[in-house]
Formats: sequence, structure tokens, C-alpha cells
Amino acid sequence: MSDLTYAIGDIHGCASLLDGLLARIETHAASRPYRLVFLGDYIDRGPDSAGVIRTVSRLHWGDPERVVCLMGNHEAMLLKTLQERGALDHWLQNGGVETLASFDAEGPQDLPGDMLDWIEALPTLHADARRWYVHAGFRPGCEAPDPEVHSRLWIREPFLSEDHDFGRHVVHGHTPQTSGRPEVRPFRTNLDTGAVYGGALTAGVFSDVQGPALEFLQVRAQPAA
Repeated sequence: MSDLTYAIGDIHGCASLLDGLLARIETHAASRPYRLVFLGDYIDRGPDSAGVIRTVSRLHWGDPERVVCLMGNHEAMLLKTLQERGALDHWLQNGGVETLASFDAEGPQDLPGDMLDWIEALPTLHADARRWYVHAGFRPGCEAPDPEVHSRLWIREPFLSEDHDFGRHVVHGHTPQTSGRPEVRPFRTNLDTGAVYGGALTAGVFSDVQGPALEFLQVRAQPAA
């Protein structure tokens, strides 16, 4: 049987959902070798960005050949606050307040240095024989994979509306699906199912024999009693 790759969509501080999904992945793999690809946006908006970063970075540091972590636009926004004056308000308005609270930090400069170093080193692209993995997507019509980092982190249109063949299936997140289900198109799959908005946290299950997912695993928050 072929090796499996589990690609995980936008987590946004939902540490308990991440723990639940990782447990489901472990059960689903059933002792078979597998890889993990995280599509970025670990932080902001949700209640426990610190917990998510702790879990994901430890997995990555423990087995960097098997665990791939991509940068998302929210990690890029955080880094920008340390590099450009005037970037702080934009990040805070987009979930940075919750991230600082989870680290008990007053500002980005108070965040752990090893965490910031880890984020700064994250790539914006991963590839295997069948797929491109990226946070947001690519510009249709450009060379594949899109060399523009800004597009990889931020693009929505025209990537979302044009069914463009990039030569490999594109696995991405970034645009939350209000249905709570992954968006499956001929040449791409969107795994951002709005976990931080009450939707599910989703992993696509991929093999080395086809581009699209074999199936999806999802974990949802339990409703309050």
C-alpha cells in the first residue's frame, strides 16, 4: 500500500481541535507510515495559538523529514509587525490580540524568540510527485509553481474561480468554506473549513498514486451543554 500524506487546513489557534485531529490521523493510519503537511495559519483569532505553535513546531522539530509546516498569511502578518512600522494595527485587527493573550505577551517583541525564528524559516511551498501544497494558491497562467510569495500567501481571485491546471493538484487553505466541508475542484482542493468560525478542522488524506484526496477526516468543536 502506498504511503499516506495528511494535509491539514487552517488551525487559527484551535489547539483542542488540532489534538483531536492528530489523534484521528494516528488511528486512521493504523501503523502505516505517513507524512503530515500543515498549510499555515496556526495563529490568530482562536483561543490557543500558543498551544498550536507548541504542538506543530515540536512535531516538525522531532521529524522534519516527515512533517512539513508551511507559512500562512497570518504568520507573515506577525513577522511584518517586527519589520515595518505601522503593521501592528493590521495584525491586531486580524486576530493578533488573541495570539498575544495566549502567549501572555504585551506585544510581538515579547513573543518567544525561538517561536519567531521557527516561523521566519517556514517555506511557502511544498511539493510531492502528485501535488503542490501552498497556503493560498497560485496565479493562473503563470509558471507552476507561482514564484511570487505574496500570491502563495494571499491570493483568492482569480485562483478560486478559474479551474486552471498547474500540472499537479493544488492543496491549499486560506479561504474558509462556510459549508464546513472541503472544496473539491478538478485541479485543486481547499482544506480551510472554518475551524475558528465554528466549522471543522479538516485533514485531506492523499496517496502517492493520485492527486485528489482519497477521503477527508474532520473534527468539530463539541456544542456547549
